[in-house]
Amino acid sequence: MTSNQQSAWTTAWPALACGLAGFLVFQFFGNATQGYIDTRSLFYWWGFQWWNPGSETEHGWLILGLSLWLFWQNTRRQSAAPNPAWQKRALAAMLGGLAVHLLGYAVQQTRISILGFLLFTWGTLTLAGGARWGRAAWFPLGFMIFALPVNVLDTAGFWLRMWVIHASQGIAHLAGIEVVRSGTQLFSPDGAYQYDVAAACSGVRSLMALTALSLLVGYLNFRPWWLRVLILLLSFPFTYVGNVVRIGGIIFVAEWFGQRAGEVFHEWAGFLVFVIVLGLVLLSVNLLRRIFPAAVMVEAPAVPGFWTAPAAGRSGRVLVAVVVAAAGVAALTQRFDALPVRTDTGVRLAADGINPVDLPAFIGTDWIGRRTEVTAVERDILPPDTGFSRRLYVALDDPRRQVFLSVVLSGRDRSSIHRPELCVEGQGWTIKAGFAHDFRTTLTADGRLPATVLRVERAAGEGAAVKSLLAYWFVNGDRVVPSHVQRMLRGAWDRLRHGRADRWAYVLVQTDAGDGEAAALVRLQAVLDGTLPAFQKPAGTAD
Repeated sequence: MTSNQQSAWTTAWPALACGLAGFLVFQFFGNATQGYIDTRSLFYWWGFQWWNPGSETEHGWLILGLSLWLFWQNTRRQSAAPNPAWQKRALAAMLGGLAVHLLGYAVQQTRISILGFLLFTWGTLTLAGGARWGRAAWFPLGFMIFALPVNVLDTAGFWLRMWVIHASQGIAHLAGIEVVRSGTQLFSPDGAYQYDVAAACSGVRSLMALTALSLLVGYLNFRPWWLRVLILLLSFPFTYVGNVVRIGGIIFVAEWFGQRAGEVFHEWAGFLVFVIVLGLVLLSVNLLRRIFPAAVMVEAPAVPGFWTAPAAGRSGRVLVAVVVAAAGVAALTQRFDALPVRTDTGVRLAADGINPVDLPAFIGTDWIGRRTEVTAVERDILPPDTGFSRRLYVALDDPRRQVFLSVVLSGRDRSSIHRPELCVEGQGWTIKAGFAHDFRTTLTADGRLPATVLRVERAAGEGAAVKSLLAYWFVNGDRVVPSHVQRMLRGAWDRLRHGRADRWAYVLVQTDAGDGEAAALVRLQAVLDGTLPAFQKPAGTAD
């Protein structure tokens, strides 16, 4: 081995060892949730989202490929001059990445852990390649954020869907086509065609991919950050325009050539959205290049080689610090796994301590509750300490009046309970709208039980639809909250502040709304009046 090779190996092996320590942490202590995706590996959890169509993150593979290409390209434009000061930045990034991961593990949010992994990776690359690799890697690693599954965009997707539908209907009316809108459905007055603008047509999936590509285009064309951000922001209205063209095109094709032609156009219109949005982005870039010629990215002379040995420094001390921190994180994750599960809950428990108490079989002389079994699919995908209690209540004087009541109680793993919107759509329902509603109760000091109510529909054939109202809320030993976001925030805070895993119950009631929302809400209230005191405790009551 030559002296140069020996020097290169001396500076490279600490980075390889740090990378190995980080890999072991993220592989074997990377994921705190065992429901749905039963793995301890952060890499498997993240990669699973990329090939699972339900996650709507299949563009992750594209983002990964682009990030690797960007890193390789950036290394050719960065100075190869060694800078020992970057070792401190590398150490800070690796320790910070482990700390962020530990926070994500503590609150059972794997997406936070992924941010920690990206930060740790930047530190490892910086230690291995010095300032050259550090500058080259920060944007490609930040670009990987677009490959994260972000389910919170489902809410934005609903409103995007409604805005697209309103605009498409308005354009059709201007063209003399009297298309009728009912919620998310569009149909002709004579029944010649009918379409339901489903969530997949809302543009959220294309929004994530197109914003990523727009940011990439801005990054490759301009040096100032404000211009890069401007291109990113322009992708939002452009995506809206693309989806309006998509839905409007379906209406026009169906009006001229019939229902089947509209369906064929729909199958190919996704490509049209990409063409429109990217075309508008490239047009904007070309215009901005003319207006701000001094801001255009200039190709710098390529730096020879892919890797330059960083300056010699205290890489051995960095390695020791990272290995000790990684071992500490691994040990602390085990402590978090052993957190005591809170014994008191917001609902009354059955004798086994896992399931909620059995719901009443009768509500006075008006309702009879029929037992509804938990499906094998639910048992398989949810953690084994998840509890259930549910019944279908049928009015004795009119069997058509029915109310379904379900209580799901989480165990140690927060994934026992998820956003209700996911399972609702998975069961074939389409969410039309949602609103806040307070049910009456004697279990809270102010007499109000805050809940979220969803208007949902399901096709019933021959163009008809079954309308239903679905209400839900979450309760633990201290409070009642009406939304999934509030539950997640409170649960994370309790795990951090009190060092315990709170058991949350998810309560859902649903009834047919064919006779109107007012009558449906009255039914829900009547069933809750007879069941709430039997299964839910007064707010703030502990065992």
